Amino acid sequence: MTNTRTDFHPSIDPITREIIGAALASAAEEMAVGLHRTARSTIVRDALDFSTSLCNGNGEQIAQGTTIPLHLGAVPYALETMFTKYGDDICPGDVFILNDPFQGGMHIPDIFVVKPIFDGDQRVAFAVATAHHLDLGGRVPGSSACDNTEIFQDGLRIPWLKLYDKGKLRQPILDIIRANVRVPDMTIGDLRAQLAACHTGEQAIFRIIERYGTETFINCARDLIDYTEALMRAEIAEWPDGESTFVDYMDSDGCDGPPVRIQCKISVEGDSLTADFEGTDPQVPGAINSTISYTASAVALCTRAVMKMDIPNTAGMFRPLKVIVPHGSVLDPKMPGASSMRGVTGFRKVDVIMGALAGIVPERVLAACEGGNSLVIIGGMRKGSHQPYVYYELVSGTWGARPDRDANDGLCNPGNVAGNIPIEEAECNYPIRIERYGLRKDTGGAGRYRGGMAVDREWTLLEGDAQLTIRSDRRDHLPYGLAGGKPGSGSMNILRRADGEVELPVMVSTPMAAGETIYHQQPGGGGFGDPLTRAPNAVAIDVRADRVSVQAARDEYGVLLDEDGQVDIKGTEALRNERSG
Repeated sequence: MTNTRTDFHPSIDPITREIIGAALASAAEEMAVGLHRTARSTIVRDALDFSTSLCNGNGEQIAQGTTIPLHLGAVPYALETMFTKYGDDICPGDVFILNDPFQGGMHIPDIFVVKPIFDGDQRVAFAVATAHHLDLGGRVPGSSACDNTEIFQDGLRIPWLKLYDKGKLRQPILDIIRANVRVPDMTIGDLRAQLAACHTGEQAIFRIIERYGTETFINCARDLIDYTEALMRAEIAEWPDGESTFVDYMDSDGCDGPPVRIQCKISVEGDSLTADFEGTDPQVPGAINSTISYTASAVALCTRAVMKMDIPNTAGMFRPLKVIVPHGSVLDPKMPGASSMRGVTGFRKVDVIMGALAGIVPERVLAACEGGNSLVIIGGMRKGSHQPYVYYELVSGTWGARPDRDANDGLCNPGNVAGNIPIEEAECNYPIRIERYGLRKDTGGAGRYRGGMAVDREWTLLEGDAQLTIRSDRRDHLPYGLAGGKPGSGSMNILRRADGEVELPVMVSTPMAAGETIYHQQPGGGGFGDPLTRAPNAVAIDVRADRVSVQAARDEYGVLLDEDGQVDIKGTEALRNERSG
C-alpha cells in the first residue's frame, strides 16, 4: 500500500508549479554559472568542485544547480544546525558561513555561504553556495591528507558565524581566514564568488515574487517539495518489495592500514526505501571518515539515478528514504575524527548502494565506476617570490558498463560533476609539466558491455621541493562487474626519481623534489554481462580503436581476428564453444 500525496495546495495549478519550478532550477543554474565565472581558484573554476542551491524559508531545498550530486543532502543538515544556533536571530542582510563537519558541514575545505532572503519582514527563502577551497590551512598544502589523524590537522574550522550582520561585513572573520591559509587571495576570492552567487539567487527569487506574488511563491515552493515526494514514492512503489545487501571495501584506512568495509542493506517496502549501513567499519585513524549528511546524499543520489522519470532537486526526495548509520562509524565519526579526504568514502558508498540496488532493480544499475575522482595535490613555494602555491587536481574518470550499453570513457564518475585541470592552465600557473594524459588500453572490465577505460596522467615538478598528496583507491579491491561482467583494472601510483621508480600507496603524503615525476593511473570500470556474449564485431571495433588489444580480444572475449582486423567467424565460434563448455 502506498501513501502518495495528492493533497497539493489547491491554489497552485500544475502549470504554475511547473513554471515556477523551472524558474527556480534556472536560478540555481544561474548561481552556478556566476560562481564558476568569478571564482579565482582552479579547484572551483576548472575542476568545478562547488554547488549552488535554493531553499524555502524553512530551510528545505527547492532547487539545486547541475553541480555536485553528493552535495544534495548536505544543505538541509547544515541549515538545521544553523537554526539550532541562531533561532530567530536571522535578519535581512545577514550572511552565514560554515565549514565545521561536526556542525553540519562536510569537510574542512568545503565552505557553506548562506544568505537568507526576505520579502519585507517575511523570510521566504535561502540562497546557498558551497565551494571546495584550495587551502584552509592545516598540516599540508590543500588542507587534505589521508593520513591526518584528527580534525585539527585538517585545517581551520569555522563554526556557524555571521559573515554579514544586517548588511555589515564582519571583517575580523575574513582576517582570521586570510591569516590561516596558504593562498589567501584565492580563498577570499572564491568566498566573494560564493557571495555573488547568493546575491544572484536572491535577485531571481525577487523576480519570481514580483511576477507571481509572495503567497503564490511560498505555496508553490511547498507544493514543489510535496510533488517531488509524490514522484519518488510512485516510482519506488513500482519496485518489488524486498531486501538486498552489498559489501565493498576501500583499500586503506588512510594511514596505510587495513581495508575499510562499507556495508549497505537496501529494503524496499511499499513506497519507502531504507538504507541501513550497519556492519560498516568503525571510524578510522585517517581522514577518510565521512559525515552522515554525505551518506544521506549518496542514498538520494543512487535512488534517483535508477529512476525512470525526472525528479526535481528538492527536499521531497528525502521523505521516502530512511538512512540508518551507526554513530562512531566511518560514515558518522565522533569528534575529533579527521574527514578532509572523505570524498573517496563518498564514492565507495555510491558503489555499495548501487550494488545493493542491483539486487532490487538489476536492469537499471550500472557496474562499478573507477572508484571516484583521484586527488593529486602538489604544494610548495614559488622560486623567486617565495610565495606558496597549491596545485589541486581531480582526475576524472570513467564509468562502469550499463545493462544495455558500453561505459562512457573519460567522463566524470556519476557521483560527481568535475573536470580535469586543462594542461595549458596547469603549466602556465604552476611549476609543473604534464607529460601524459590519456586513456589506457585493456583496462575496462570485459563483458557483454565493456567497462570504461582508465584515465592516466603524469606530472613533473620543475622547481624546488614540494609536498605531494594523493588520494586514490581501487588498486586491491577492483571496480566490480555485474551479471557476469569482469572487474576493471586497478589503480597505480608511480613516483619516478633519479635513482629509479617507487610504487606509492593508494593514499599517501610524501615529499617531492624538482625533476621528479608522479604517474597516476585510475582504475577501469567494471563490465556488464558475460564477455563471451559480446558481439564479435563490437570487439573488433574496440581493437581497431585501440581500446582492446588483439590478445585481450582472444583471452577475455573469445574473439579471433584475422590479419586485417576482421572477425574470424569460424575460429571465434569454435573458441567460444570451447570456453562455454
